[in-house]
Amino acid sequence: MNRLGFVFQSAPHSTSKGREGLDAILAASAYSEDIQIFFIGDGVLQLLKNQEPEKILSRDYISGFKMLELYDLEEIFVCQNAMNNRGIKEEYLLIDVDSISNKDINEKLSQCNQIMVF
Repeated sequence: MNRLGFVFQSAPHSTSKGREGLDAILAASAYSEDIQIFFIGDGVLQLLKNQEPEKILSRDYISGFKMLELYDLEEIFVCQNAMNNRGIKEEYLLIDVDSISNKDINEKLSQCNQIMVF
């Protein structure tokens, strides 16, 4: 079976990439059980708790990341360097993730057959 990799590298609410990426993951989960999700760079901001997108007239899709567990999507990785650079601790995040190094992210991405970047 093909392993799918989804990479979030954009800040939330600045574009529709985060929402589109989440929608793509949920749709792909109907066809594949081998999905890995990565949050790198500004993408780590997608997972912060207590966002208030309505204040900038944006749709709140962030709470949708909680659905990943319901879809049995458990391979969720966050770049430790990106979190450190932004002063983010794991307890600030909306969902449980595995915090890993850039090297480990690159290694895991190299094992994916298809990679989609948002």
